[in-house]
Amino acid sequence: MSKKIKWKLIRSRRRTVGLEVSERGELIVRAPKDLSRGSVLEVLKEHRRWITKKLAEVEERQKFHKPRKFEEGENFLYLGREYPLRLEPGSRRFLAFDGRCFIMSSAARGGARELFLRLYRKLAKKYLSARLKRLAALNGFRFGKFRLSSARTRWGSCSAQGTISLTWRLIMAPPEIIDYVIVHELAHTKEKNHSRAFWNLVGHHIPDYKEKRRWLKKNGFWLNL
Repeated sequence: MSKKIKWKLIRSRRRTVGLEVSERGELIVRAPKDLSRGSVLEVLKEHRRWITKKLAEVEERQKFHKPRKFEEGENFLYLGREYPLRLEPGSRRFLAFDGRCFIMSSAARGGARELFLRLYRKLAKKYLSARLKRLAALNGFRFGKFRLSSARTRWGSCSAQGTISLTWRLIMAPPEIIDYVIVHELAHTKEKNHSRAFWNLVGHHIPDYKEKRRWLKKNGFWLNL
């Protein structure tokens, strides 16, 4: 394995090694608790070609992901659509969304990223919580609690106690993509692993789930500030 490649090892009660390349260009390695480091390295060597390919894809996408300037007319995502930013004069720092555009005071540009983060989290908590309850009721699922996360490499998760966690970044995705992620996690309340039974359950509720997965893999890097 090349020393230039950054990788993070996460151990859990899983049976196999899972590999994931984040949109930040970091290799996430999920491995069983009792698997030796040497065995993990062997897996990385076996999948070197795949890892190199995925890292190159991330690097290529990052070329088109320009840093935010938070200037007049700049577009920001909400539920899969782009809305422009409108700057208003004034000394009071604020940011709001009126359904047509994001409105921010000119004086707030220095702290714009933090303001957007707070607003996105607020919008996400309201929308995702309501949608989670709705989809659970419609499809016969029961879950414990809802938690809004700031995860960068996972769209959602389901704990052993049935707590559903969803990242706030989902609020930027199209509604049908959000529904897929929610159903995916709800399915884990019945099927803990990504077994054939699990995917059959997801497919029963989201017949085109494979298309939704491909969309996330291809476009997920845009769902960020």
